[in-house]
Amino acid sequence: MQGEIEHIFDCPYCDSEVSMLLDLSAGSQAYVEDCEACCNPIDVSYGVEEGALSRFEAKAADES
Repeated sequence: MQGEIEHIFDCPYCDSEVSMLLDLSAGSQAYVEDCEACCNPIDVSYGVEEGALSRFEAKAADES
């Protein structure tokens, strides 16, 4: 099983490239992370299956 991996995506607010470390050893996660460029809250969720990233979603927190 892998530990941390780097995942890159675009901020849903300002379209800046965001680099994030995902801890796959913790399993599937959902949390809010602020964009490093514009400071807006991003709802981040990802799934882990058999130690690998199976899905990733980052959306504006106000789209819930």
